[in-house]
Formats: sequence, C-alpha cells, structure tokens
Amino acid sequence: MENETILSVDLGGTKILIGEVSADGKVLTQKKYHSDVSSQSSAYEGIRVALKNYFATSGSLQQIRAISISAVGRINEKNGDWFEIDPTKAEHIELAQKLSKEFKLPVYAANDVYCATEAELMLGIGNVTKNFIYLNIGTGIAGRMVINGEIINGKHFDAGEIGHMVVDMNSSVKCICGRYGCVEPLASGLGMSNRAKDLLSSHPNSQLSIDASGRIGTDKLFAAYDKKDPVAVEVVGTALKGIATLVMNMVRVTDPEAIILGGGVTNDGWLLRHLDPLLENQSTMRFISLGVKNSSLDPNLIALRGAGLHGFSRLEE
Repeated sequence: MENETILSVDLGGTKILIGEVSADGKVLTQKKYHSDVSSQSSAYEGIRVALKNYFATSGSLQQIRAISISAVGRINEKNGDWFEIDPTKAEHIELAQKLSKEFKLPVYAANDVYCATEAELMLGIGNVTKNFIYLNIGTGIAGRMVINGEIINGKHFDAGEIGHMVVDMNSSVKCICGRYGCVEPLASGLGMSNRAKDLLSSHPNSQLSIDASGRIGTDKLFAAYDKKDPVAVEVVGTALKGIATLVMNMVRVTDPEAIILGGGVTNDGWLLRHLDPLLENQSTMRFISLGVKNSSLDPNLIALRGAGLHGFSRLEE
C-alpha cells in the first residue's frame, strides 16, 4: 500500500505524543495527551486511552500498518515487554502483546533513548558513520552506543543507563541508585535544579530563584553562570566537568567517530560551547574525527520518529 505509516507513541513524563510516521521518518500527524508515570500501570493506561482516542477521532486510518511505542525504562525491543520505568516502579507488562490484542495491529516497543538513537542512526549522523554515541541530557541522562551500525542494548535491556556512571569519586551527592557522584544528579536538568535549590540558602547574594514549577531551569542557570553567580558557578561548573568526564570515559570504552548530544539541556548550544574546552582533544578525543556536536534532529520529535522507523524495520523482519 502506498503512503503506509506507523502510528508512533512517545511516552514522556508529562505528555504522550502520538503521530503517524512515514517510512522515511517524517511525522505526518501529531496529537498530545496527558501522561501519568506515577506507576507503570497508570502509564500503560494512559497510552491505551490515548490510542483509543486517536483512533476514534482521526480520519482514514487504513494506511496504518502497526503501532510503535517509545517509553522510558527497560523494554525488550524484540518482543515489546516492558519491565520497569525505574527500579522503584517495576511491573512486568506485556506492552506490545496487550495493545496488539486490543487494537488488532502489530505493536512494537522500545526504550525512548533507543528510539532516539535509531532516528539518529537512520536520519542523522548514521548517514556519515555507523560508530557513534548518542547522549541524551534532559531531565535525566541516558544514552546508547552504536557500534558498526548496531545499537547496543544489553542482556537485560539496560545498556546506556550512563546517568549512573560515577564521575566524581569525592562527591557527597547521592544518586537514586545508591552511589555517590553519579553524573545524573550532578549534571541533568533536574539534578542541577536540585543542587541549586539546596545551595540557595547558603548564598543569599545569588540572583537565582525557584520558578512556579518548583525548579530552577537550566536556561536561568546557564545565564547566571556567565554572570558569575556563585550558585550557578558551583552547580554548572560541576555539571560541565561531570559531562566531560562521562564523554571521555565512553570514548575510551567504544572508540566512536562522533558524539551526538540530544535532550532539552543541549538545545541552544550553550552546553556544547562550554563543554568543548574541557575535553582532552589531544589524547582521549583524538580519534573523534567527526567531533562532538548537537543532534540535527528536532529534540521534540526524535523519539517519535525513531519509534516509527523501529516499527517499519520490525515489519520487514
């Protein structure tokens, strides 16, 4: 059938994005729904209800060949089983099987960063090299390593949880994994916000303030860093060193040709400009022939597009 599409679903912390994706990775339609990730069960129900609404309110749907889900957590991309959002929210849900039974279509599922990396492989840097690292820095930190065109997912579908790599052995900041000095609580958007809030009381001269959502956004932190605000200098300075250490550690492990940065914290290029001077370009980074760069793909759609491409690739198996 001409104009075949995959109905992609991207589950985020506050929203579910649904859209039809073409075989060349273009997003043809978009609808947003509220998400509830307080538990896997509630997240699953949100996906199910959103899909039901989409099918009930959209026009001709005959071109849809399958449904493909992008979601946070451990997912077996081969059979679509969803094991956990995180270790504290673990319920084994046969995500693909249950949705396929209800909507009478093939259903596939994969981790959100896995899907973003698949989009990068098919539509972005993967057109230049098949050996790269995709590093997503947003509310949290995660990534995927691509070696000879293969996305490494691991025996337990947990490869790429690099937010739990220790980058500061002397840090007193405890991660949810139980260790100290992991890069996620030091350098993710939420991690930097939490650290800045903790330091505000001891720095009354800081110009930073907590917004209505209870956070201090990275845009404010980065601007304050450039103005030498004491809280921002400490928090962002530590984050930059942590990310630089993370990048160089990963380079030593996989020997890639490129490092691609994605996620909300990287959007305007500030992070990349301030990160580059901290990378050891004459030693550890000397083989990164294609450099460290921001993804050329829209960060708001990259996982949705990747889910669609994942769906098409699975249909061809």
